[in-house]
Amino acid sequence: MAKLHFIHSTMNAGKSLDLLKVEHNYRERDMHCLLLTAAIDNRFGTGKITTRVGISADAAVFSPEDNMLEKFLREAASNGVACVLIDEAQFLTRAQVLQICEAVDNLGLPVMAWGLRTDFRGDLFEGSQALMALADELRPMHTVCHCGKRATMVLRKDENGVPTLQGGQVQVGG
Repeated sequence: MAKLHFIHSTMNAGKSLDLLKVEHNYRERDMHCLLLTAAIDNRFGTGKITTRVGISADAAVFSPEDNMLEKFLREAASNGVACVLIDEAQFLTRAQVLQICEAVDNLGLPVMAWGLRTDFRGDLFEGSQALMALADELRPMHTVCHCGKRATMVLRKDENGVPTLQGGQVQVGG
């Protein structure tokens, strides 16, 4: 039975590295994965999943207006894709998460999605909120805070390096 997995954490926890590790494991078994990432995250070029340790892979990109089922998932299921791996899943819309759920439930297509759970104010992203509510499996990833304890929040700093709660929800790569 296919499932939707949401792997979530703060920034710099190794989410993209974990995704590429999973893709590598499938590839080693001659199984193909569809890699997807958000078009808004173009820090390393559009259509690239890149880790902070320098490992990268090409990926198809999704935008908020895309119908995930029609643009990616039906074709992936009919082409025998073993699993869909989504980076930057916090940028999905609720409608897109519902489309992904349809692919999992009706097409038998497993999907694993990695993303931030909350922003720097502690507010859920739209995609993360939908994934937290609808995913079959939730898995937190842990990383270390600058204080040495487990990191639980994303911290935004202003131009002077002072923590701030000002600004829009999205600041790619901050």
